[in-house]
Amino acid sequence: MHPIIFFSKMDFSQSNLFGYIEDLQELTIIERPVRRSLKTPEEIERLTVDEELSDIERAVYLLSSGQDIQGTSVVANLPVLMRQNPAETLRRVLPKIREVLHVAGVEMQLTAAVSFLTVLQEESVSIHTYSHSFLHIILQHLEHRDAGVSNAWLETLLAVIEALPKETIRHEILNPLVSKAQLSQTLQSRLVSCKIMGKLANKFEAHIIKREILPLVKSLCQDVEYEVRTCMCRQLEHIAQGIGTELTKTVVLPELVELARDEGSSVRLAAFETLVNLLDMFDADDRSQTVLPLVKSFCEKSFKADESILVSLSFHLGKLCNGLYGIFTPEQHLRFLEFYKKLSTLGLQQENGHNDNQLQLQTLEQEKKYISVRKNCAYNFPAMIVFVDPKNFHLELYSIFFCLCHDPEVPVRYTMAISFYEVAKLLNSGVYTIHKELVTLLQDESLEVLDALVGHLPEILELMTNGGENSGSESKLLSIPDLIPALTTAEQRAATSLKWRTHEKLLQKYACLPHIISSDQIYYRFLHRMLTIILTNNVLPVQKAAARTLCVYLRYNRKQEQRHEVIQKLIEQLGQGKSYWNRLRFLDTCEFIMELFSKSFFCKYFFLPVLELTHDPVANVRMKLCYLLPKVKSTLKIPTDKHLLQQLELCIRKLLCQEKDKDVLTIVKRTVLELDRMEISVDAFQKRFYENDLLDQEKERQEHLLLEMEQLEKEKQQNEGRSTNINDKMFEKKRRDSKTSSVLAKSITLSVPGSSSGTSGGKDDKKSKLVRSQSFSTQALHPKYSNIDKCPNKSSATGYTSSVSGMGKSCMLSFSDDSFRAHSTGNSGNAAFPSSSSRNLFNSADQKNNGNKESQSRKMSM
Repeated sequence: MHPIIFFSKMDFSQSNLFGYIEDLQELTIIERPVRRSLKTPEEIERLTVDEELSDIERAVYLLSSGQDIQGTSVVANLPVLMRQNPAETLRRVLPKIREVLHVAGVEMQLTAAVSFLTVLQEESVSIHTYSHSFLHIILQHLEHRDAGVSNAWLETLLAVIEALPKETIRHEILNPLVSKAQLSQTLQSRLVSCKIMGKLANKFEAHIIKREILPLVKSLCQDVEYEVRTCMCRQLEHIAQGIGTELTKTVVLPELVELARDEGSSVRLAAFETLVNLLDMFDADDRSQTVLPLVKSFCEKSFKADESILVSLSFHLGKLCNGLYGIFTPEQHLRFLEFYKKLSTLGLQQENGHNDNQLQLQTLEQEKKYISVRKNCAYNFPAMIVFVDPKNFHLELYSIFFCLCHDPEVPVRYTMAISFYEVAKLLNSGVYTIHKELVTLLQDESLEVLDALVGHLPEILELMTNGGENSGSESKLLSIPDLIPALTTAEQRAATSLKWRTHEKLLQKYACLPHIISSDQIYYRFLHRMLTIILTNNVLPVQKAAARTLCVYLRYNRKQEQRHEVIQKLIEQLGQGKSYWNRLRFLDTCEFIMELFSKSFFCKYFFLPVLELTHDPVANVRMKLCYLLPKVKSTLKIPTDKHLLQQLELCIRKLLCQEKDKDVLTIVKRTVLELDRMEISVDAFQKRFYENDLLDQEKERQEHLLLEMEQLEKEKQQNEGRSTNINDKMFEKKRRDSKTSSVLAKSITLSVPGSSSGTSGGKDDKKSKLVRSQSFSTQALHPKYSNIDKCPNKSSATGYTSSVSGMGKSCMLSFSDDSFRAHSTGNSGNAAFPSSSSRNLFNSADQKNNGNKESQSRKMSM
């Protein structure tokens, strides 16, 4: 058959042909620069260097007659030349670099600044040689016309000042600085002088700074250019640390006060931030008389005339409030708190429906500024809790906390998620009040917010469920139903996103849940989800995180039936799965089981399924198994696991004899040598394995404790059902007695003589049996209580104690039920096993009823 060609789909009109030609012309235009960029033979000849030249000779040749890119490569390679041959490099290469830098471009200048700093950090030469050879080159290029180059050389100089001796700094840097800082010098020169003086303040004594540096500082603070005043103002913090508290109070503080009233907004901003950073150096009088009025004026102007300071003010407000806390009056305290509340909702009035006609539409820059302000308020929220006292949180700050956690902008909620743990720690017993906000952030639309919250999720959940002595158990129990759906929703949202690192981090943190919620809740809501992730997810780190968390859940599961079900699924769906990828994950899971469980547990359930993978058809699975075999052998104990050791040796022999893959066979041989060098621990303790054996014994003891607790829970459930049936029968019997009192009175007159002697004898029997049952119950339950108290694990120590105490009571009730049935059957001879004092209430009630019946019978006989 011939192919059918649809000519209708192809358009050969003139317009289309011209369109194709134009496209081709555009392609040729795109290719032209590529062709022009190719080097001609003459250029290649000029770039060619003789291979027989040494490194030093090649560097000198390239710097002398090479192109710029070759010279830049030599300058970048200067640290290597200094390490290999410092003397020849300083004698021949460095003078050439100095000549080239006078006419070099920006790229070579930046490269030279970095290379000079690297030579200093690597200490290739002594500091004296460095200052003699390199320092003059650095100082020559500080005032380069390009601002980026000038800053790069300045950063190198500031790092050099840290290492230079005082005399060199004084002669080479401080003395020329006096002339460089004069008003007649360029703006760039004066800016460089400001930064150098801030660095020099920590290198000299206070009297030298007062005599030689402070006059320059004062003159630069009064400079005509606002850039210089701003730069010098930011260096006053370093100068104050160098001259001490007294000189700071008399010299620096007056300059800061004057700069805070400067006409330039950037100068005022720098003065404000420097004041906040120097609060610790001012005494109470300076804070109350000088700093506080300035801060109040800043706050008042920030909304009216000077919005430029608003972002910085919101960032430093927490530090400011706590630094001035001791001098605030109650009115001032309330005023600053209201100011913080106003900043926390800045820019949200229109969204909340409070739009006034006088307000103009916010520009994009204003919106960004307001978002930054609210973000800074979220950053300062823990400091504001300290400011108002955590006891007053619900009254003063909870509404702001709610608004910040529900802010429409992601950066604000992200900052709240980061600081959530600090807030929870500060609230302590009142942490239950912010549970709803935790659920809100867990269900946030942005995964960035979830990622920020997950970092301290185990600590937050622990505080939520166990925090505070005054929170009470009711609030803890009420918090869990909302918390579990939020946790599952967060995991599902992370799983459906492309950010697998957030998903991995979340699964790792979910390993804390056995300490937070019950075993049944984990089994039904989280454990099967982890198994599904292992089977279906395509990201290896996520699968491993889910496997480890599943093993943790299995470790703390309190029902043997559920444990057996999970183990069976692991073996069938992973170890015996159709996909080799699942079988590889089974080996990863076995590694986690060996880490978390005792040796006996692994040998009982997973040893043989692991060995079965020696027959796996995929070489990668057999290879991974060979790497795991030394750990598998370390779980054996002799002579208990002698038969498992024989199975292991048999599998290794089969691998050696039958393995056809060369890579696997190489690893098998290497593994055999490692296994031969290994020593197997015996059942008794040995000195070389003492720590490992002790840890394994502790794991095994905790596993037995879980089995005992499960048995106690079963007995508790049985006895609760039995006691409810008995109570129902007693109630029905009393109801019938009250209805038929006259009939019972007649029957009592006939049966009292024989029954009275029986009851009197039964009372003594009951007393003796109750005494024996009480002694038995204490002897039976005390060992279990001691095990629970000694258990070092958090979950078994805290989460299980209350349940065991309840079980003890239920066990006592069960024995009393048996005794009750034995006495109710009369003298049948079937002796029960009484073990409780709780039934004394029922026995005393029966005795009272019997006493009343005897008195009635006597009256009837009379």
